[in-house]
Amino acid sequence: MNRILLLAVLFAGISIPSKGQGLKETAMDKMMLLQTKIDEAEQKGTNVLKEKTALRTAEIFLEFADWDERNVAKNTRYFELGWHYRDSAEETAEYLPRFERLDVIEMLDASIATLVQLTDCEISRSTTPNIDWAQVKQDGDHMSFEGKPVFLADWTWKPNTPKLEEFHGQLDGVFITPSYVLNEAGDINSGQMSALTAKGGGTAGFVFINHRDVPQWAKDKYGVDFECKDAGGVRYTEYDIDHPGAEEMIGALIHGMVPQMSGKRFTELGYMLCNEPHFIHSKKADGTINWASSGVSEYTMDSLAVWLKEKHETIATLNAVWHTAYGSFDEVQLEVPISESLQGSPQWYDWSRFNMDRVTRWYQFVADTVKGCDPLAKVHLKLIPGMWTNNARDHGLDFEALTKLSDIIGNDTGAEHRSYPWKTDPWEAKYKFDWREMAMAHDFFKSVSPDKLMFNTESHYLSTKASLDLELDPMHARATYWLAHTQGMSASQTWYWARTEDGDKRSGDDAGYGGSNNHQPRVVNELHATLADLNAHSERIMHFQRQRKPVRIFYSEASAINTSTYMDDVFDLYESMYFDGVPLGFVTKDILEQQDHSNWDVVLVYKTQHVTQQGLEALQAYVDAGGSVIMDAESLTKDEYGRSLTGITGANLMDNVEDMRASALQIVKSTGGAPRVTLTESSAADFPICTWKSFENEEGNQVISVVNVGRVNAEVSLKLNDASEGTTCHDILRGVDVPNTLTLKPYDVMFLELRNEKSKVLE
Repeated sequence: MNRILLLAVLFAGISIPSKGQGLKETAMDKMMLLQTKIDEAEQKGTNVLKEKTALRTAEIFLEFADWDERNVAKNTRYFELGWHYRDSAEETAEYLPRFERLDVIEMLDASIATLVQLTDCEISRSTTPNIDWAQVKQDGDHMSFEGKPVFLADWTWKPNTPKLEEFHGQLDGVFITPSYVLNEAGDINSGQMSALTAKGGGTAGFVFINHRDVPQWAKDKYGVDFECKDAGGVRYTEYDIDHPGAEEMIGALIHGMVPQMSGKRFTELGYMLCNEPHFIHSKKADGTINWASSGVSEYTMDSLAVWLKEKHETIATLNAVWHTAYGSFDEVQLEVPISESLQGSPQWYDWSRFNMDRVTRWYQFVADTVKGCDPLAKVHLKLIPGMWTNNARDHGLDFEALTKLSDIIGNDTGAEHRSYPWKTDPWEAKYKFDWREMAMAHDFFKSVSPDKLMFNTESHYLSTKASLDLELDPMHARATYWLAHTQGMSASQTWYWARTEDGDKRSGDDAGYGGSNNHQPRVVNELHATLADLNAHSERIMHFQRQRKPVRIFYSEASAINTSTYMDDVFDLYESMYFDGVPLGFVTKDILEQQDHSNWDVVLVYKTQHVTQQGLEALQAYVDAGGSVIMDAESLTKDEYGRSLTGITGANLMDNVEDMRASALQIVKSTGGAPRVTLTESSAADFPICTWKSFENEEGNQVISVVNVGRVNAEVSLKLNDASEGTTCHDILRGVDVPNTLTLKPYDVMFLELRNEKSKVLE
């Protein structure tokens, strides 16, 4: 492996030291040269924040490489924990310091080369603001600094030291947990209160409300069943949310601590009501308990009986639906964890829907309690978007309702670049990374709450335990973060910075450490270089975020609950239109009823067999008001319990995804909502791989963002639809004109302004 890597490095053109000089010394010489170039560039008024960031990144990772060189045995153990490196752990650990130093050298060479081009006026760049995180504030759907939108990025667990904060994020925050409540009187740990008082205002950040660490007094008062810590059971919420004691315990924590935080800068990004909530109570048909699944308490079952009565009104109605013969709602029995073999049955639907409603009720209580203690509070949840974009609905999360009750759209979206070694996921044959979760979830969140800020509190665009690759292309960071920001993200805390300041690993074993960004200086630097470019053009990026979404896909929770492949089917439709340059969105019953129909041109309904009567009526009302609906024949034929429906009248019936796509694009074109740019793509793939969006700026020119998410190069030709004299392409990030036919490698990002040749003006 080492020889292969070394050959790759040599052929990449990295400057290898001469005989007698080590890699560390070479890197330090290049740091000195880069500092000289920075000084020269600053004298000419060039913005050099990106190069200063690279210089600091080099300094940090050279120190990390020294630590890794001294601790091969430790690193061997860390690599053994990971799925991808356990068979070559010692070899990889021995090679790691060399890899890091070579990576630093390549990063420095690239920075020096760019500065030479800038000082020689071969390229130019716009100014990136040097953000003072203590002066950043939330302003509606974005964070602002000095009157302009800014995008913020930091790292989970990064030490709070000036050296690491100057260029790599200054996210502040407070962690609070139930164990801080000392007794049932609500007294708070004095040390924690003193630390909070001494903290001051801080910089932009958020409050992490933990739901683990149930205090002993609560266990004693509420009983042994109050704490939920089953083996493999509910994670991150280790108590019964239906127990009356839950409100008392969490209420005491919030009332005791939140009033001391009101108005502080470290709450500017809100109060995170829960880390990755999920309430799974299901098992497989063979009886195997599902991941993170557990049973429920008598309080939950009592609450279910009340819910069923509200839903069905009479026991006769429930019996008719469930095909049972109960004498009262108190007699209703349901085995929980519930078996997946019941999916599609009325019992499965009612349990799943009840589970969602009880969880929403709980977080509404937590949100209301926080806001009662801090009138300025903004709340959010760290939702796992894959629990919406994937098929399962046994998790108790109504993503629409939870997004609506939040003031900030919280999530931990990811974009895997590889899967576990023993399997190959379908996306890997087509794309360089799995963009389904990020893209679909962002578009859904922004369809539900278009005017809210989106904050990814645990970004997994770089790594997970499965998605690890020491040799990850740094452009993966650029492609994923660029795409995420153009689709709605405004702030992120990336998973993860697991090293202490001296280079050691934080305590504890971790299968996601070896081969992660903690060993990848160019990946880390590219993330911040991408943020620098985004911030230099923040108003343009916000224009992409705020674009009208003319094509909407109808989402039915009833179909998601009842159908095991529903979200795969929805993705098939979404994927077919993701590369057409037309912003996509979603509608639900509530969106149809509560939002202005002029926000979109057409609604698509695909393989959505189940819908509630209210959802059906909302669609019919939209059609009756002149709206366009395109659907297939199998959709809207059954209610949530599988009973036949008559469907809607006035919809356009189509047989397949391609016909629906073509018809939808024609409708968008006829209403004037189509892009004014034609992008023609060709590649070795037999499907599109470049996703893009465009808008018209104040000068009447078209601004376009293009990202190649595919595995092969793509040739892209661009032209303005109304450019009678031809189209000129201007590379916004480099400040130079480029041909209107370009080759994009995998991960390439192009950010261009297209101008009519006849009316070409300098930027």
